[in-house]
Amino acid sequence: MENTKNRANIILVAGLLINLSIGVLYAWSIIRTVLMDPYTFDWTSSQASLPFSLSAVSFAFAAFFGGRIQDKIGPRWPVTCGAFLVGLGMIISGLFSTPIGIAIGFGIITGGGTGLAYSCVLPPALKWFHPSKKGLVSGLVVGGFGISALYFAPITGVLLNSFTLQETLIILGAVTIIIATPIAQLIKNPPADYVPPTPQNFKETAENTDTSVEYTRGEMLRTKRFYMLFPMFLFSSSVGLMIIGSIAVIAREQIYGLDLTIVPMLVALLALMNAVGRIAGGFMSDKIGRVNALFVIFILQAFNMIGFAFYDNLAMMIVGIIVVGFCFGTTLSVFPAITADQYGKKNFGGNYGIMYFAWGFGAVVAPVIAAFLHDIHGNFHMAYIICAAMMVAMIFVNYLYKRNLATLKN
Repeated sequence: MENTKNRANIILVAGLLINLSIGVLYAWSIIRTVLMDPYTFDWTSSQASLPFSLSAVSFAFAAFFGGRIQDKIGPRWPVTCGAFLVGLGMIISGLFSTPIGIAIGFGIITGGGTGLAYSCVLPPALKWFHPSKKGLVSGLVVGGFGISALYFAPITGVLLNSFTLQETLIILGAVTIIIATPIAQLIKNPPADYVPPTPQNFKETAENTDTSVEYTRGEMLRTKRFYMLFPMFLFSSSVGLMIIGSIAVIAREQIYGLDLTIVPMLVALLALMNAVGRIAGGFMSDKIGRVNALFVIFILQAFNMIGFAFYDNLAMMIVGIIVVGFCFGTTLSVFPAITADQYGKKNFGGNYGIMYFAWGFGAVVAPVIAAFLHDIHGNFHMAYIICAAMMVAMIFVNYLYKRNLATLKN
């Protein structure tokens, strides 16, 4: 029993460390600044935006295929290949620092490698632990990726003070390969007959037990529940991504006389709360249930979006950032857990790969709408109203989902 517990903890820590080590996408804001510097590369805004946009698309598709692959052959090789590709893409970007070279290296190869590794570390971790810990395990594993935002950007900035951009990219890529690929060898599924030990004082509920049916992707797509979960994931993540992508502009526009040196600290706070939300939100969903956790974050986000139009001083902006970061992080731990709750663990990789497309679409919906409205009105106030309306609509969808769950009809 003790060896089993130790092995489960090793898998959990290894998954966390993999996500900590592959978060180089968070360094793009620093890299982009150098590329657009008229005295260095002098890229246009469109050229500097393309690699990151490509990385988001590559991430989503690789996560989908990675989940399917690890369901068939296990997680170790997909995670190993993903970690290697993350580093390889950075090295290629350093060797061929042209718009096309970095678009391919960083955008396609690094972005795809990140999605491949990210999608394959959570399924085995969930299989090693009792169903009552799905939320906490999901939060800890995906929390590693959120935490990486706190150090990748500063480390990249430090490297750029001593090395050229090309050298910095090569160093980041090489270090990622050296650190992540050995850790990937620890990621394994439990034996086929493995049954996780039941925690003491465990009380069974509809949400913390393994589903009696293991759904395939096609079977999942034929359930009503999926078409309630998908939009909830899409719109809740979209609202968070809108604020994440615009917070620097929002703070500068809405806080009169803001010291611009504080803006990076606000971005760091948002990243920190994103990480906290992934871990604490996952734990919360284990305790109060996934449905109730979603009600909490949808209600908080709805009021917060209404409030954002009135956040015109630093203290209020900090409160708004804390709520956005926490709620966004929580969605990224609740939805993997809820997918495993409803559709089983056997095909979890592929099933969550499909569900994760909601996050990919979310990166387009609210951010694009917000940018369009900002161009028209010169502020984000209308975008805040639309985001609040989205959250109110999702409260209703979550109510319908709760009713569907109670009747167990699909």
